[in-house]
Amino acid sequence: MNIENKLVSSVINGLKALYEQDVPVAQVQLQKTKKEFEGHLTLVVFPFLRISKKGPEQTANEIGEYLKANEPAVESFNVIKGFLNLTVESSEWIELLNSIHADKEYGFLRADENSPLVMIEYSSPNTNKPLHLGHVRNNLLGNALANIVKANGNKVVKTNIVNDRGIHICKSMLAWAKYGNGETPESSGKKGDHLVGDYYVSFDKHYKAEVAGLMQEGMTKEEAEAASPLMNEAREMLLKWESGDSEVRALWSMMNDWVYSGFEETYRRMGVTFDKIYYESNTYLEGKEKVLEGLDKGAFYRKDDGSVWADLTSEGLDHKLLLRADGTSVYMTQDIGTAKLRFADFPINKMIYVVGNEQNYHFQVLSILLDKLGFEWGKGLVHFSYGMVELPEGKMKSREGTVVDADELIEEMVNTAKETSAELGKLEGCTEEEANNITRIVGLGALKYFILKVDARKNMTFNPKESIDFNGNTGPFIQYTYARIQSILRKAIETGIVIPDVFSENITLSEKEEGLVQMLADFAAIVKQAGDDYSPSIIANYVYDLVKEYNQFYHDYSILREENESVKIFRIMLSANIAKVIKLSMGLLGIEVPDRM
Repeated sequence: MNIENKLVSSVINGLKALYEQDVPVAQVQLQKTKKEFEGHLTLVVFPFLRISKKGPEQTANEIGEYLKANEPAVESFNVIKGFLNLTVESSEWIELLNSIHADKEYGFLRADENSPLVMIEYSSPNTNKPLHLGHVRNNLLGNALANIVKANGNKVVKTNIVNDRGIHICKSMLAWAKYGNGETPESSGKKGDHLVGDYYVSFDKHYKAEVAGLMQEGMTKEEAEAASPLMNEAREMLLKWESGDSEVRALWSMMNDWVYSGFEETYRRMGVTFDKIYYESNTYLEGKEKVLEGLDKGAFYRKDDGSVWADLTSEGLDHKLLLRADGTSVYMTQDIGTAKLRFADFPINKMIYVVGNEQNYHFQVLSILLDKLGFEWGKGLVHFSYGMVELPEGKMKSREGTVVDADELIEEMVNTAKETSAELGKLEGCTEEEANNITRIVGLGALKYFILKVDARKNMTFNPKESIDFNGNTGPFIQYTYARIQSILRKAIETGIVIPDVFSENITLSEKEEGLVQMLADFAAIVKQAGDDYSPSIIANYVYDLVKEYNQFYHDYSILREENESVKIFRIMLSANIAKVIKLSMGLLGIEVPDRM
């Protein structure tokens, strides 16, 4: 039984003994004592005044006296107005550390065959360009969310839907066919996704030049755009693709394969994986079928021009187009088709979509439509909506080629980590292989942590230089503390110290030590809260606070040089468990921690 539960139980017994009243558990509120007051846990006594029929201070003192006399876990108490501050015995914190030490994955729940299956969709790239900084935030959030949902005892399936069809894909294909001279990733030495992205930018440049030329001939902008031969060729190519033209399909397959091998390399470097990948080219027709099924059941209606719509006015929304007059799909239809395929593949209990906040309305509508079509998880689907990520210089535009490329960003982060580590002398005594591995871990850790520590709902500015700092709320600061503890543990082993399975000595702990055990114990509740709120930033900020507290402790107290052997072993055991929880926390965020730094 943890300390809070023990105290709640004793408070209920005390209220019965003092005031002859049974009080429900929910009324007994214990919270962490504020830093400026003495104590570990504070009981709010205001809910009990109606049964004590006394003032707040007198009631708090009576409950405090009862606990001091009847609950061995309480060492002392003090009263501040209607708040009873309780100081817990050192032996209780030692017992609590023993229970944390015994559990290698403290704070995690394990799934069994009856656990709910949660599917999480993230990434959703287009096959006309490489992954960029916006995708990095999406992938890191999706991957961390999957880890957190799993740590809360759910079965998890990670999926990706690749946007591999449509006019934007045809633009890259057409530009390559016209201006590519047979260039391939092999002949150019470029990653496939970068090569295809270059042709998407090339299309836009030629198209803009064409429109400008037609406007010089006297056309308005709208007329010029409608008359552009290049855009009309791209539209023609899309129609050929939809009708299954073998030449267009062969070109599409070849260029998509280039992109996929490029994506795979970026995902691998980011440490992101998927259990199942879906492709829009397979799902858009399935969606059409499902919409027509809904039309037959009366869930949707058809207009005179043949288009199919959903009337969502009773839900406070508008009318939503599902199939165009020519029978072609819209994005919504594709999402319905993907849902149909996924539900056939997996017994989904909950579906989470990791998609930017510009799509909030889309997912509000999708939830209602899936519910109307009979998907059990439709109504409760979660749109994990996140804000945009910008650079100190401002917004990015992929058509104009001003996007921050994911591969270049990762490369830059690793190089910056190498320079910074070398300047600070962190790599002295490392082999080249060790140094390269450490700088990879630190560079990626800096990138991931900087993005994940921000509340996902907020827009954010990513600053590469700031993220790699070895001080403050950064990935490298946390990683460095982990490596520092590993160094302590190695030295302890060298001097023959063995951490016991159970620490059984009777020692008095300092306030700092008790506070650190209390913070470690909070980890289980933090994991639960991050899962309930779908919020990786809760984990990130918890582990930073833990590391900050540990560093103060390290600064103020001797560990290996402590003269009292029992105290020394306790501090080594405490350090080992701090390191364990750092590793578990960072692991949830998809961040590695190095043993040396």
